[in-house]
Amino acid sequence: MMTIARDVSVSGRVQGVFFRGWTQEQAERLGVTGWVRNCPDGSVEAHLEGEEGAVNWLVDLIGDGPASARVANVRVREAEVEGLEGFEVRR
Repeated sequence: MMTIARDVSVSGRVQGVFFRGWTQEQAERLGVTGWVRNCPDGSVEAHLEGEEGAVNWLVDLIGDGPASARVANVRVREAEVEGLEGFEVRR
């Protein structure tokens, strides 16, 4: 099993719509570790680590977001694996 990491930036109506909590739920369900946080510019960014299929699936889910969100743009970049444990909502 190969572990990969991705940094994801999501813009649109993604703050105040339970985006971070929803992302945490999806990550934990898929066994993906990392974090998610709101940014001052109104976007949300996340660092995802895990098995390649699970990380890619989560990236796809984030592209849709929770029902109340309106995702306008998703930017995904390769990242360094940090060996994080669990998935946290950062403030």
